[in-house]
Amino acid sequence: MKWQIAIKDYQHYLKIERGLSHNSIESYVRDVQKLIVYLEKHHIISSPIHIDKNKIQSFIYEASKSINAKSQSRLISGLRSFFSYLVFEDYRKTNPLDHIESPKTGRKLPDTLSVEEIDALIGAIDLSKRYNNICIGERNRAILETLYSCGLRVSELINLNMSDLFFEEGFIKVTGKGDKQRFVPIGLNTQNYINIWRQERTKIDVNNEYKDTLFLNHRGSQLTRAMVFTIIKDLAKAIHLNKVISPHTFRHSFATHLLENGADLRAIQLMLGHESITTTEIYMHVNRSHLKDVLLQHHPRK
Repeated sequence: MKWQIAIKDYQHYLKIERGLSHNSIESYVRDVQKLIVYLEKHHIISSPIHIDKNKIQSFIYEASKSINAKSQSRLISGLRSFFSYLVFEDYRKTNPLDHIESPKTGRKLPDTLSVEEIDALIGAIDLSKRYNNICIGERNRAILETLYSCGLRVSELINLNMSDLFFEEGFIKVTGKGDKQRFVPIGLNTQNYINIWRQERTKIDVNNEYKDTLFLNHRGSQLTRAMVFTIIKDLAKAIHLNKVISPHTFRHSFATHLLENGADLRAIQLMLGHESITTTEIYMHVNRSHLKDVLLQHHPRK
């Protein structure tokens, strides 16, 4: 069995059987391709069926010289998934990654913004600047309000359609990882800012494939992830915010602020679209001083 045939079958499995998104599939495949590059570089002739643990360990050892522990752990996980698939399909009897341990990476707590910092970022948006008579500032305000009030991933934000807005019911339909859909509550203020942007959007000559896409650039095409990052980076610079932030920071802040104000962890999990509650539990560690205050306020033996 050749590597490229194995990868093609693996991609099909990830898409059809696992229901993963295009980006997730590409990430898994890149891990295997890095191994192939290593084998070719060292003139090692070995098929995915016959490659052994020693060759894999040599590859991981070389890779570890140029990547951090988190990336190394991700690489091992990706390769383990690939070879598990080969075992599942009876191409191999064993997984050469079974006894290779991932490095301990620790648990990185997410960065968050205070409500005041979020207000300052949104307040720094220039609502006077126009492109082709379109107020892009209204779009940017709606973007930040939506990221924070709904806890969206940036990929979910840029793929949000106007047909996904159910304002009368107070929800938006979000398509997350693996094309899994969920309904997320949306507040009246955010609805208002989106509606203001929708009025501006009518002035854009929209490309046919993006007729339903909510957030567009002034040329009528879908926004890129990089563009949303740039918008936020420029606003942080404008208010001299001494933090490195990204669209994901608003998602972290959404979850943290809900938890601090007494929201149920299970409800936060559903709104964030986390498959496992253990992923959401990281927010329990973000603000220990708040948890102490809750105990002192509510526990009978304080």
